[in-house]
Amino acid sequence: MTAPVIPGMHPDPSVCRVGEDYYLVCSSFEYFPGIPVFHSRDLVHWTQIGNALDRTSQLRLTAETPSSAGIYAPTLRHHDGRFWLIVTSVSHGGGNMVFTATDPAGPWSDPVLLPDVGGIDPDLAWDVDGTCWCTVAGVSQYRIDPATGETFGEPRRLWSGTPGAKAPEAPHLYRIGDHWYLLIAEGGTERGHGVSIARGPSPNGPFEPCPANPVLSHRSTDERVQNTGHADLVQGPDGSWWMVLLGVRPGGGTPGWHVLGRETFLAPVSWVDGWPVVGRVGTTPPWPLHPVQEEQGRDDFDQSELRPIWVSPRDRPGSHYTTKDRAGWLTLHARGAGLDDPDVVFAGRRQQHLSCRARTLIDPAEGSGGLAVRFDEEHHYEIEVASGEVKVLARIGPLRTVVASRPAPAGPLVLGVRIDEAKEVRDSRSGPDTVSLGVEEPDGTFTVLAALDGRYLSTEVAGGFTGRVIGAYAATGTVHFDWFDYEPLG
Repeated sequence: MTAPVIPGMHPDPSVCRVGEDYYLVCSSFEYFPGIPVFHSRDLVHWTQIGNALDRTSQLRLTAETPSSAGIYAPTLRHHDGRFWLIVTSVSHGGGNMVFTATDPAGPWSDPVLLPDVGGIDPDLAWDVDGTCWCTVAGVSQYRIDPATGETFGEPRRLWSGTPGAKAPEAPHLYRIGDHWYLLIAEGGTERGHGVSIARGPSPNGPFEPCPANPVLSHRSTDERVQNTGHADLVQGPDGSWWMVLLGVRPGGGTPGWHVLGRETFLAPVSWVDGWPVVGRVGTTPPWPLHPVQEEQGRDDFDQSELRPIWVSPRDRPGSHYTTKDRAGWLTLHARGAGLDDPDVVFAGRRQQHLSCRARTLIDPAEGSGGLAVRFDEEHHYEIEVASGEVKVLARIGPLRTVVASRPAPAGPLVLGVRIDEAKEVRDSRSGPDTVSLGVEEPDGTFTVLAALDGRYLSTEVAGGFTGRVIGAYAATGTVHFDWFDYEPLG
């Protein structure tokens, strides 16, 4: 099976190289903090070093921000000794904006707004004379000053992509050899997704499309990875060219359900007659690899702030999320009506493996809450402790029901979720996985209260652009969590 280099909900990757180091960013949509930032020495092993948007002066999402809105498709570049990050916020008061940093781990600046630059998926490229060009989905181009947000002249239409292909988007502009190349995604981010390219004598064109477009697409194939697109190019340590791109791994029967969201993959690129030829997605590079220590699956909440992997819907004010009220515990103070509420107090991490389990030790003495697998407000499963009872709840669209319940013991207890990928497709309606929710007994055995079909927490059912996030929440009052443990299975 072809493996992603950054698994889980890490779509729309953009990468840049600085010396022997590589840095990569992804979309984050309604989650805060926004735009995860990764570092690598080999393009295969990545470590999250922070989140670019980690304070409200940079990212202001409200309860009115719907799921799958928020932060779209950043582009990361290094120019003139600084890192430049351009992104679209599709939320109220958003638009296109630029952030800068000297260290990609942060801190990043407050935004420079681009009020006259329309569209989404903005790209930055500098000409040899220092002129900065911003290219957006469509595909249109603006000359801008990224330090001030000023635009010069009218936008220029560059290329509409392949005739008949919808949604020309995700443009990236490069000077490679004697040509300027314009790389785009088209066909939509679903099964028809693909990557196409054109070239011209200047950053303004005119652009000639590659005769072999799309240079990458898995549409209408039986490839394990589907929806391939939204790519960016980078040179490897040996001077070869590579592509980072998004893709999904659907499972189950028809039409196939992907549950982790769109993930980041790697593919080799060779050049033939001045055009890129993309190799097999998931190919391992030939140079020596630099494995890194895997992200710790267990968090004992013994740091003053949550680690970068933790995200929350829309915001995370210290008045509702803290590790300081009770030393070594994560304390959540509820403010809404649980996971159905846009104001839910929820802290989670992306599900990154097709089979995995998560557990947490909860003390609900001052409120109610539990452990949840969240897709959005209308699609989630949770196991909750409230009023002396443990219950499994399921929200699927307009339907919300208690699936199972049992008495809760007094004091803290361990709640668990186990997710098992479907290994066999019994018929066309077989789901992609099973989500089992239950309680860990004092002797360490796991008692399953309910085993639910995972298809209802998938993009094909819920819609949107995100994937599953597993974590802790407070429904009412104050709830404490001593630790959280996540581990892959199989």
